[in-house]
Amino acid sequence: MRVRLSGQSVHNELVRRVEEYSGQDLMACYQCGKCAAGCPVAFAMDMLPSQVIRFVQLGLVDRLLDSKTIWLCAACQTCYTRCPKGVDLSRIMEALREIVMFEKGSYINYDAISPRDVMEWPQQAFIGGFRKYAV
Repeated sequence: MRVRLSGQSVHNELVRRVEEYSGQDLMACYQCGKCAAGCPVAFAMDMLPSQVIRFVQLGLVDRLLDSKTIWLCAACQTCYTRCPKGVDLSRIMEALREIVMFEKGSYINYDAISPRDVMEWPQQAFIGGFRKYAV
């Protein structure tokens, strides 16, 4: 894969939105790989957590929007605790999920969710909700 880097591609609108939604400095990551090495669900992802940050750094956010990796993140914070630069990758994953839902017009109709379905939701849904709605 050939990637052309420019100031415009690295600082595009989607990159700005990821930084705004997540509150993270994407350029702080220097690709040490500790996040990927400690991730308990990396085996099931189609790209490693460190690759997610690299794709965002390079402005290749569109490729991430079709990735299943952003949906598999358990938001367990292992990446954050291992990161020497304090980059909270789970917040970046959540930001990417929000962008996908916004871009594709997806939303959750809370009235249509049965209590049985709520019991089967992944824990990341609750963690994401706590982040968004907790003061």
